[in-house]
Order: sequence, then structure tokens, then C-alpha cells
Amino acid sequence: MNWKLVLAILTCNILFMSSSYTMLIPFLPMYLTMELGVSEADVNIWSGIVFSASFLVSAIMAPIWGRMADTKGKRIMAMRASFLLSISYFLGGIVETPGQLTLMRLFQGFASGLWPMDLAIMTLYAPPKKLGFCLGVMQGTLTAGGVVGPLLGGVLAEAVGMRYSFFLAAAALFMNFLIFTFIIKEPPTAKKAADQETAPEEDVSPWRMPLLRNMLLCGTLVQMVILILQPVLTTYVAKLAGPMPNIVFVAGLVFSLGGIAGAMAAPFWGTFGQRRGFFRAMCLGMAGAGLSMIIQGIPDTLLPFAVMQFVGGLFFCGIHPSINAVLASNTPPSYKGRIFGMLFAAQQVGSMAGPLLGGLIATYLGIHCVFAFSGLLLLCLSSAIWHRYRGQRGC
Repeated sequence: MNWKLVLAILTCNILFMSSSYTMLIPFLPMYLTMELGVSEADVNIWSGIVFSASFLVSAIMAPIWGRMADTKGKRIMAMRASFLLSISYFLGGIVETPGQLTLMRLFQGFASGLWPMDLAIMTLYAPPKKLGFCLGVMQGTLTAGGVVGPLLGGVLAEAVGMRYSFFLAAAALFMNFLIFTFIIKEPPTAKKAADQETAPEEDVSPWRMPLLRNMLLCGTLVQMVILILQPVLTTYVAKLAGPMPNIVFVAGLVFSLGGIAGAMAAPFWGTFGQRRGFFRAMCLGMAGAGLSMIIQGIPDTLLPFAVMQFVGGLFFCGIHPSINAVLASNTPPSYKGRIFGMLFAAQQVGSMAGPLLGGLIATYLGIHCVFAFSGLLLLCLSSAIWHRYRGQRGC
């Protein structure tokens, strides 16, 4: 298949996947209180449990799915993830208790793994000189889903109730399953993976290669920062907005600002990294995102908070494509599935730790300290990566 056609198809695939996720996840605290009867006193605890449940399972399963992708095929693993995710979203629309919602999220963690398969497939089809552009477009599409999802989720919640959002997400993921089944073909190099099982795994083991190990650690910490505010941000936006009608829609609009900025800026970061070095792009993205988070914790009204949400999105979208490109450039084709599976697992650990840590800091120190902690962590990470890899070729 032509790489441009693959990029176009995967772009649609990622948009369905991302918008389905963001249409629901930011509103889970409201789903718990409005639909499942959780009290205001218990909603933060249940939110943390529900958020973290899927990340725990997916962190365990992602390396397994990645290894199977290298031996059985990346397309079949993408089909598996799409189909099982569609079932999980359908189940989310029929649950009646927070315990059942937690079980659904555990099953969703078992089903996950679509995004790393998209990355692995694209890096095998993309020409080396177009890798940064392709990954930037994919990241931009992922963040564009962060625009469409919350807006659509907010509109559906106000119009017909939040349960219908789950059913729409199930239909979108089933569409992805059909796309992988009938349109996408297995990358040719992936078919050779079974013949290369005799290659020494130590050559690409992240624990034996400092560069890969450090990129996985970066992926963990950055994802932790991205999700550290997730369980409490909806209620924080409601507090900043004050007594306002249609608060679910307003919260969705504020969430979307970061995605709008990311969708605009991600292709630029991909091209910048290709020309000036992916480590440079990574460090600049971390530094800008860190400063924006520190500033974002200062306002006590909604408008300046929303502005900084947009500014932060301009920088956050440059981090993950750079990490992905560094990993893709330093991994043999027959190991891309497991390496991106390991990256996804690392990110799931960050996704699990972030909401729990954010909830603890917000409870005992206040939510403003969450912004300060996250921003300082990104600034320190940017400085460490710059000093460690500024001499690398292409940095």
C-alpha cells in the first residue's frame, strides 16, 4: 500500500479512536454522580478508581500484545483492539453501579492497544524522510479527537443523556474494526518477524539500551502530567465558571481548547523535529508545556485559565511525536510492535499514577499545587534530556 493512503486511512482511524475516548473520559465524574448515584463526597475517590482501573490492566497487557504483533501481525492486533474496545464502550452504556463501571474499565484496559499498533504500522510504511511529518499528523489527529470528543460528549450529555455517548463510541470503534479488516494490509516487513525470532532480543531491550529506557521513562512522566488533573479538572472548571447554565458543555469546550491548539501545532512539531532534531523538539515542547502549566494554576477566573489551556496545547503536542520518532529511528522493523507496546505500557503506568497523585495533591495541598508540581516536573525533565542528548546527531 502507498504510504500516503495508509496515512489517510489511519488518520480517520485515530480520529474515531480519540474522539470516542475524550467524548467520555473527561465526564466520568459527572457520569458517576448523574447516572450511577455516587454522592458528591465520594465522587473524587470513585473517579480515581475508575480512571486508574483500565491503565493498570493495559500496562500489563501492552508488552504482550506488542510481542504478539511482531510475531502474529500488527493488523490482526489492531483488529483485536478495535473490536474489544467497541464491546467495552457498549458495556459502559448499560452499567448501573460504579463497581460495574470499574469492571468495564478493567476490560477496556485488557482490550487496549490500538494506538501503538497504529504507530507501528505507520512507521513501517512511512519513508524515513517523512517519518516526522507522518507522526506529527497522527499526533495532530489524536489531539483533534480531543477537540471533537469533549464537544460532542457535552452536546450529547445535554441533549439525550451521557449513556448515548457510550453507544456512539462503540459504533465508532466497530467502524475501525471494519477498516482494519477490509482495507488496511499487513506491512510487508512485519510478515518477516516470525522468521527473525532467532535475533537476539537483547539488542533492542530497553533495559540494555539507555536511550530506549530513557524514552520510556519520559513517556511515563509526560503521560502522568497530562492526566494528573483529569479526575478533578471538570469540577475545577465548574468552580472557576461559577453558577453557569450548561456547565457540562462549557467544561467540554474548555477541554477542547488544548486539543484545538494541538491539532494546529502537531504537524509543525513533526516537521521541526525532522529538520532540527527530535530531541530539540522534545525539550522545547516540555519546557513550553511546563511553563504554561505553572501559569495556568495562577488564575482564579475561567477566561485566563482557558487561554493557558490553549497555550499549553501548542507545546504538549510536540512531545509524544518526538519520543515516537526517536524510538522508531532506533528500533529494527521486526521489533517495532513490542517497543511501541512497551511505550504504551509505560504511558499507561503514567496514566494510572497521574490521577491518583493529582487527587492526593489536590486533597491535601490544593489544586493549585498540582499545576505547580506538574510544570516543575516538565521543566526538570526538559533540562535533563537536553543535557543528556544535546550532542546526539540531529539534536
